Amino acid sequence: MAGGKIRLKDVAERAGVAVNTASTILNRRPNSWASKETEERVFLAAKDLGYRPNRAAVALRSGRFNTVGLLIADLENPFYTHFSRVFGNEVSGRGYDLVIENWQTDLAREKKLLEEVVHRNVDGVVAFVSDLEEHRDFLEHQTKLGFPIVALAMPGIKGAPVDVVVPNFATGLKEAADCLHGLGHRRFCFLAARSEGQRVGGRPAYFREVIQKFGDAEVEVVDCGPSIEEAKSVGRKILEEKDRPSAMVALNDLTAIGVMRAAKDLGLNVPGDVSVVGIDGIPLCEQLQVSLSSVAQPHEAIAGKAVDFLMKRIEGTGDKTPQLAEFSTQFVQRESVGPVS
Repeated sequence: MAGGKIRLKDVAERAGVAVNTASTILNRRPNSWASKETEERVFLAAKDLGYRPNRAAVALRSGRFNTVGLLIADLENPFYTHFSRVFGNEVSGRGYDLVIENWQTDLAREKKLLEEVVHRNVDGVVAFVSDLEEHRDFLEHQTKLGFPIVALAMPGIKGAPVDVVVPNFATGLKEAADCLHGLGHRRFCFLAARSEGQRVGGRPAYFREVIQKFGDAEVEVVDCGPSIEEAKSVGRKILEEKDRPSAMVALNDLTAIGVMRAAKDLGLNVPGDVSVVGIDGIPLCEQLQVSLSSVAQPHEAIAGKAVDFLMKRIEGTGDKTPQLAEFSTQFVQRESVGPVS
């Protein structure tokens, strides 16, 4: 064996068991009749020899790669890095490995990666998609083929061809609007960060609907690009206006951080001169010099449900009809929000 590739046969010989027994134990198959002592001996032999099973060979035997894919929108956005960690913990707890792809808020790259990832050595995919309608034909085709996909999305969720897990931002945005209005704010701006050609989803519409119900307040929705630099640039222009809004709400926390930086560069105080609210509830919100108020998603619950949906599809135990799971959001008030001065 010196210098050569360690084979399953070598592990079996070291542990003093048959090859098929070693295979059953190492692949943690439920039909193993081996004793705990035998299992420990096989695992110890594999560790001592440095044995690593060939994934392709395992997949041929079992029909599984024990790996799932996660397609995210932007690795530089701390929401996606945080969600990837939470999701990875859920996947690992089910005995699966994780492969992550990043479509970099580029819609052409999103389409390319979504079509490519299903051909990787993965048993299923959970994907953040910008718009389900854009991918409906592809997703319907994959569903017919039986390939498990779960979508994390907003636009196009009605009648989706795959299982969908989404946060319901209406609840948290109403709480944010009620809080700001109660503090005397009447002029609002909603900064809608999105890639070119991307639909912005329901967040601005939810917030506008709540503000209009007050009857004495107004909100302007302004588009900007998805990067923090673009948010800072557009935010600066808005805050330089003579009749600037007293409260800024951003599509996500990263955009809100860009707005806060723009305010600081202009010598404005947050929240004395302008209150700022983000959406997503990333852990970083609490650690900023001025902690950021945010409409928080239940990240663990969303990741857990997405993994649950995916595992049921992989194992063939899920409902044949595509399922939709919605989770309420909650406004968390921190230092970035205060009364109108």
